[in-house]
Amino acid sequence: MVVAIRAGQADIDWLVRADASAGAAWVSRCVALGEYLVAKEADEIVGFLRFSRFWGRVPYMEMIRVLPGHRRLGVGTALFLAWEEAMRSDGARLLMTSSECDESRPQDWHRRNGFSESGAIELPGLQSVPEVFFIKRIA
Repeated sequence: MVVAIRAGQADIDWLVRADASAGAAWVSRCVALGEYLVAKEADEIVGFLRFSRFWGRVPYMEMIRVLPGHRRLGVGTALFLAWEEAMRSDGARLLMTSSECDESRPQDWHRRNGFSESGAIELPGLQSVPEVFFIKRIA
């Protein structure tokens, strides 16, 4: 059974390895602010969700990653549902996320979880394709 919980200090080393592009300082900052959830199965981490707050207010899912061998088994959905409930409990009424425009599987996953496309932006020099943004009302 998979359990999704807020990451703690004991999870930082694993998160630094699994979310390597974020860097150790950013991972530590996000854990301290409660901006990571981890999925655990038999006390072993099998995935994570990292978020921030767009404009300091709107919960924005930056990254969700599930280890190979655990994908397509509901781990990502468990992370997402735990995050959605935590954000609702915090008073949020809207969630945001995004993906590159050529990533059809992640976009399908966002849509299956109630998100709808809200626009796109080009980020020259940072990405070779536009970023598509999604929103979900949770009122």
